[in-house]
Amino acid sequence: MSQNKDRYSFFEDVYAVVKLIPKGRVTSYGSIAHYLGTRGSARMVGWAMNQAHTDPDVPAHRVVNRNGVLTGKHHFATPTTMQSLLQQEGVVVTEDQIQNFDQHFWDPSVELT
Repeated sequence: MSQNKDRYSFFEDVYAVVKLIPKGRVTSYGSIAHYLGTRGSARMVGWAMNQAHTDPDVPAHRVVNRNGVLTGKHHFATPTTMQSLLQQEGVVVTEDQIQNFDQHFWDPSVELT
């Protein structure tokens, strides 16, 4: 199996998890990686999100870093798109950081078991 096929399969697994994040909730790159059994691959989850930000079926705006910072915002159409999408779902964002992050955090390892 080629490396590109492996990466495609991993990206598809990431997208499947991201599609399950409820509106108004967020998760982190690392939490997705941990759920998929690839604990050290948070950066690969980020790469998958970079490829998905234009796909309306993958709510990439709901994936942030472990501190609730909108680190992927520069991959959207404008620097404020990610924040706008989150705010439309009731998530308060101030200076690129989700407020009350713990209340909005969705852990796939807990929620999908």
